[in-house]
Amino acid sequence: MRNLRYNSLDEVDFEEAAHLSGDGSLDMYAIMKALYDIGFDGPIRPDHGRTVWGEVCMPGYGLYDRAMGYLNGLWEAIDKGHR
Repeated sequence: MRNLRYNSLDEVDFEEAAHLSGDGSLDMYAIMKALYDIGFDGPIRPDHGRTVWGEVCMPGYGLYDRAMGYLNGLWEAIDKGHR
């Protein structure tokens, strides 16, 4: 999963953005809800996470990334809203 920030209306000029919807041009909640609504049950992994807590890993591929917590939180909120 990756959010993008479009720099022009033609959607060709873009850059990667942080995962929060407000950081880019994509509505991450709407994307996660669409996956939930179709019954997606595969893995979801944030692209280019941040390293935290002094972990040693390849840059951009942290093991304990906050972005994963954000995506899990969106999924949980959507799930609880459907109960």
